Amino acid sequence: MTGEILEPTRGKLERTLSQGIQALYRSQLGHPTSQALCNLLDNKLIIVIENGLTQPEKLLAQNGQQDLALQVRTQLESVLELSLKDLIKEVLGVGVTDLLRDATLETGRTGTIAILESAPKIRDSPYQSKTKLKTPDT
Repeated sequence: MTGEILEPTRGKLERTLSQGIQALYRSQLGHPTSQALCNLLDNKLIIVIENGLTQPEKLLAQNGQQDLALQVRTQLESVLELSLKDLIKEVLGVGVTDLLRDATLETGRTGTIAILESAPKIRDSPYQSKTKLKTPDT
């Protein structure tokens, strides 16, 4: 078993993606998010970003320009799309076939659902493997 490479756990992948998304927002938008939560479900990745709106978007929304703020958000997401897809592929090892996005001006949250080409290879965490029934080949 020496030299065997173990697949990462779901939690490890989710944390790595969260950190990468926060770094992406800082480097590309100059905007620190307060939190990026990632949840991997088979071939779907759910991303919720707290404090995801930039200061100009907030300023527009606070001054009666909600439509323009949403247009700016849409354009920013479009510009970030390729970088986000690349980050997801780098971390999970599978490509993205679709990105579904939305933002809420009132709370400053943004949400993305990434539909993946396939479910990434992961291993059970130690806790999960203890709770699973053992089969003859495991």
